[in-house]
Amino acid sequence: MWSLEISSSCFNQETKLPLSPPLVEGSAFEPTGKDMDEVEEKSKDIIKFTAEKLSVDEVSQLVISPLCGATSLFVGTTRNNFEGKKVISLEYEAYLPMAENEVRKICSDIRQKWPVKHIAVFHRLGLVPVSEASIIIAVSSAHRAASLEAVNYAIDTLKANVPIWKKEMYEESSSSWKRNKECFWATSD
Repeated sequence: MWSLEISSSCFNQETKLPLSPPLVEGSAFEPTGKDMDEVEEKSKDIIKFTAEKLSVDEVSQLVISPLCGATSLFVGTTRNNFEGKKVISLEYEAYLPMAENEVRKICSDIRQKWPVKHIAVFHRLGLVPVSEASIIIAVSSAHRAASLEAVNYAIDTLKANVPIWKKEMYEESSSSWKRNKECFWATSD
């Protein structure tokens, strides 16, 4: 058995630690076909629109899987400026039945394009102060390429297809509803 020796001059003693636990037939460390089958889990699409503050930790935990080596996230936050104006918050509204349906379509499209395990799309509604998350998208997959590409596709497609409207609230007591340039129904100027 291989071991790692650690010397400690403070205690003037030597400790040997195994680099890996010894495998004993039937032990918890020995993967068997049965154990691998028990690890199988059903893929999940978790979609939520909420007025509550979003938590990156909460959303990322929802997609973590022992079958996956990658969890990719996109977190969109309120920035404090737009075209020279000081932004104090954003306000989001959505047509929920259509928005939820469109996000379900995005999840389905992702599953057709990439081998991903779990997908979570959380979008905030109502007022979102500066530096807080407006949207969190999390995707898990066996390898990073699939989850990274899926997250990018999800945010781009969401901005183009999902009926969510954003109003910027400025410091000088004015506000402006913003047209999403990616939306398919937006007319070009």
